[in-house]
Amino acid sequence: MGHNHSHHHHCHHSSGKNLATAFFLNLGFTIIEFIGGFFTNSLAIMSDALHDLGDSLSLGLAWYFEKRSTDQPTEKYSYGFKRLSLLGAIVNSVVLIVGSIFIISEAIPRLLNPQHTDAKGMMWLAILGILVNGAAVLKLKKGNTLNERVVMLHLLEDVLGWAAVLIASIIMQFWNAPILDPLLSIAISIYVLINVFRNMKQCVQIILQGTPEGISSKKIKEEILKREEVESVHDCHVWTMDGEYNVFSSHIVVNENLNLSELESLKCVIKKTLHDKFKLEHTTIEFEQVGTDCEYLGCN
Repeated sequence: MGHNHSHHHHCHHSSGKNLATAFFLNLGFTIIEFIGGFFTNSLAIMSDALHDLGDSLSLGLAWYFEKRSTDQPTEKYSYGFKRLSLLGAIVNSVVLIVGSIFIISEAIPRLLNPQHTDAKGMMWLAILGILVNGAAVLKLKKGNTLNERVVMLHLLEDVLGWAAVLIASIIMQFWNAPILDPLLSIAISIYVLINVFRNMKQCVQIILQGTPEGISSKKIKEEILKREEVESVHDCHVWTMDGEYNVFSSHIVVNENLNLSELESLKCVIKKTLHDKFKLEHTTIEFEQVGTDCEYLGCN
């Protein structure tokens, strides 16, 4: 028992350390990007710097929430602090939307009147970007948590973005094609906006307590009804706290001849089945007998 606790604590500490390393790498390079984008007069670099600023916010929040994930629920916050991640995602999204619109508004005039950029400077920044983001990816690749895996995929996309900047900067060194810079900055900004709106849609779904992606209430009911002791299932609700921690509650009508011990045993079996098959972390079950007036009890 003590060994498991120690192992969990070690994994949690390792996860936080990996995220912290990735955060400081990304934040440091974001500052370099903004300075480099200014001196090379490259909107593509500036737009990717904005993208990396969003990543830094995400990494910082992921690191913070990883540290807070072991906090116990309080009397005021009985479910704990899992939904803080939604607040962080919304703040991050607003920053990225405002920044991306600004970059696009700056890039459109440059399409009509392209400006000279320091292609060689762009190339060296792109190489540095690939190395820094690549190092962060390798650091997080060793992690076991979902938090680390999601952030790792995000940073992997950054490596690909920097590869595009590198190719464009090399082309501009051999051909006079300054229009590539505003084109690339618009492409990066649109890509960022698409991902932001996708994340915002998921946040709204979670806030409205929608059924989590990949989970079907109908299939959950069918699974419960497979038990011969169960007569019917109603008043089912399934939602998620933060996109990972899923919650389920329902009223289950059972045979009249079940005693308290048998009900407890049935409840344990159902909870384990739902956890294993549908990844439901928190399940609340209320048993009823045939003929119980649910409306009288204030149920729906």
